Amino acid sequence: MIVRNFIIPGKPMGKQRPRVLKNGISYTPKETVNYEVYVKQCYLKEYAGKELLNGPVKIKIEAYMPIPKSASKKIQKAMKAGQIRPAKKPDWDNIGKIITDALNGIAYDDDKQIVSCLVEKYYSDAPMVYVEMREIREE
Repeated sequence: MIVRNFIIPGKPMGKQRPRVLKNGISYTPKETVNYEVYVKQCYLKEYAGKELLNGPVKIKIEAYMPIPKSASKKIQKAMKAGQIRPAKKPDWDNIGKIITDALNGIAYDDDKQIVSCLVEKYYSDAPMVYVEMREIREE
């Protein structure tokens, strides 16, 4: 079983909806494009030149959101301990979508290979996203 994991430093971001101009042309927002490029760079820093995951893929994504400075010390402590979890934007599915789309063609051929995905959100003093991918070998 091939296992690959890497970290995306910084505040987690979710995939934004495409925008449509008055003339009917749609485009992906610049923030989404920039974050996808950043995800690719973080992955390639660890795994440049490695072969793509071929079979079914299981992926785990842990998004660590910044702790709000406005929260009391007691609340901040509970957030760090994982007793309070971020039930706020970005949505878990949009976090997963931006990362899995960014890894198309560099970690695996296409995100249709993903057969299992777990996305969890936590608070942390060090905002980041931890990604773990496992190629499931069929015996």
